[in-house]
Amino acid sequence: MLKQNVYLVGPMGAGKSTIGRLLSQELKLEFIDSDKEIEDRCGCNIPWIFDVEGEQGFRDRESQAIDDITQQSGILLATGGGAVNRPENRQHLSARGTVVYLCTSVEQQLARTEKDKNRPLLQRPNPKKVLQELMVQRDPLYREVADIIVHTDESNPKLVVQEIIDKLQELNVVL
Repeated sequence: MLKQNVYLVGPMGAGKSTIGRLLSQELKLEFIDSDKEIEDRCGCNIPWIFDVEGEQGFRDRESQAIDDITQQSGILLATGGGAVNRPENRQHLSARGTVVYLCTSVEQQLARTEKDKNRPLLQRPNPKKVLQELMVQRDPLYREVADIIVHTDESNPKLVVQEIIDKLQELNVVL
C-alpha cells in the first residue's frame, strides 16, 4: 500500500514514460504523463504549443497541469524534462509526493530521442549541445527536488522499476 504519490523527474530520454507505466502497474497507481495531459487539455500537440505560444506559454500550461495533477491521490506522474525549471513546480512535487530522479547521460538521451520529432527543444542544429546545456542547467534542480536518484543508462526498465520500489521501501513510502 502506497502512502503517497510518486513523481518522476529527469531529462528527456531518461525513461520517465516507459518506467512510469511499469512502476505504476507494480504500485497500483494511476499513470499520468504531464506532456500528454497538456496535449489532451489543449487539444493539440506540444510542438504546436511551442510554435504558437512559445516555450513560456507551454511552461505556463505545464505549471497549471502539475499543480492540478499533484493535488490528486493515488497517482504516478511522469513530468516533462523542464518541469523542474519553475520553483512552484518543484515545491508542488516535493510537498505532495515522493520524487524520483531518473538520471541518464547525454549520450543515452541522444540515442533514445534522435528520431522523436515531438521534442521542440531538439529540433535545432546540434541536439547534443542542446542536451548538454540543459543538463548543466537542470541536473542541480532534479537533485534538489529528488528523494530518490536512480541511474537508467543501459538498464533494463524492469530492473530500474525494482530498484525504485526497493528505495521507496527504504524510505517507508511503500508499506
